[in-house]
Amino acid sequence: MADFKLPKSEKLHSFGAIRRLFTEGRGGFVYPLRYMVYAEAADETKAEILFSTPKKFLKRANKRNKVRRRMREAYRLNKAILASGAPRYMQVALIYSSKEVLDYKTIENATKRILENLCK
Repeated sequence: MADFKLPKSEKLHSFGAIRRLFTEGRGGFVYPLRYMVYAEAADETKAEILFSTPKKFLKRANKRNKVRRRMREAYRLNKAILASGAPRYMQVALIYSSKEVLDYKTIENATKRILENLCK
């Protein structure tokens, strides 16, 4: 049975870890999401994730919150894709990069493509 929870232990919140992710990580873009990844070898697959919606693109807080909720939901339901790859520890940042609020299906498809790219 798949675990569809997103506990605090899977969220990236350490300032030092976030700094390392953005300085040493590699990135990419799948519309409407930009992503940054820092990975290292480990005994088992573990991922910590960060969701961001810049005020530069969406000025209203309620729209930023809606997009962030959609990104969290898409990741939560599809995080099992990461388990199919080689075992490693990953830190991932998903950054919304569109000026309009897109529907859930578009965000979910982008999240799936990013997770599939991370498995390779």
